Amino acid sequence: MKVALLGPIAWRTPPLHYGPWELITSLLAEGLVARGIDVTLFATLDSVTTATLAGVVPTGYEGNDQIDGRVWEAIHVSHVLERSGEFDLIHNHLDWLPLAFSAHCRAPMLTTVHGFSGQNILPAYGRAKSLFVSISDSDRSPELDYLATVHHGVDLGGLPFHADGGDDLILFGRIHPDKGTDLAIEIARRAGRRLVICGIVQDRAFFESEVEPLIDGDSVVYLGSVGPDERGAILGSGAALLHPIRFAEPFGLSVVESMICGTPVVAYRKGSMTEVVDEGVTGRLVDGIDEAVAAIDEVARLDRRVCSDRARERFSADRMVDEYLAIYRKIVS
Repeated sequence: MKVALLGPIAWRTPPLHYGPWELITSLLAEGLVARGIDVTLFATLDSVTTATLAGVVPTGYEGNDQIDGRVWEAIHVSHVLERSGEFDLIHNHLDWLPLAFSAHCRAPMLTTVHGFSGQNILPAYGRAKSLFVSISDSDRSPELDYLATVHHGVDLGGLPFHADGGDDLILFGRIHPDKGTDLAIEIARRAGRRLVICGIVQDRAFFESEVEPLIDGDSVVYLGSVGPDERGAILGSGAALLHPIRFAEPFGLSVVESMICGTPVVAYRKGSMTEVVDEGVTGRLVDGIDEAVAAIDEVARLDRRVCSDRARERFSADRMVDEYLAIYRKIVS
């Protein structure tokens, strides 16, 4: 079987710090190669992979002001479709743009829907000649038919178990109103615990008005964007991960990573959180600040080993790769 992974080009694959779509594409590529599949990864040319690397753009557009993402994504998709006849399957991880031209794809196309940015992109999905996989049941659109749901998996080796967490609360993710950075600060303040924040600043105005003035290096600490080498140590050092989202999040990689390290989660009951968090085992689901504050001491008493074991059983990269490979074989056969 010859598979082409049409990866995103916002960041390098795998990302150096932020880039969830690139991370999943990388884990899938490496897992498929380990299983003997002939994989070509279409990504930025500075990407690192054991698959055959192909592409047109030298580096990710999010980190280079000289690269126009709209232009280079179009060129990137065109390059993949031009070569599509060489493969048994094209697996699209680049959202709606390849779907607009999917009629020109000379192999079956499978698209993982990593999340909808809005209803306005649905016409590209509705007209596409592609099969679809959702990353959570909660993120499915009633307007589309799906072949399966495949929850994301992560590299367990990079997330060691920490039997003894500290007293801190951890917040991992982009700094944006959707992610509830300001809510997490208020939850930590009311709980009387230090909050450690990690993530890129995606909304500069929100950061400067609602977050930055409260960062004092003592009760609220901001470490910036944290790479894969540091994630496990930071996530494992907390009493709990806070995830007070304001939107229906399609998945939530940091939630899974935290649980794997043994640190349970206090998450708002939105989107995929009811699928990802096992209530009373890997964390608590709450509605609002008051419930979140009350839940912190509860989750800090959860068995960290049981939390980690459950998350490792459910969210390994190997499980994800196996599920995708079964889907590939079904399509190709």
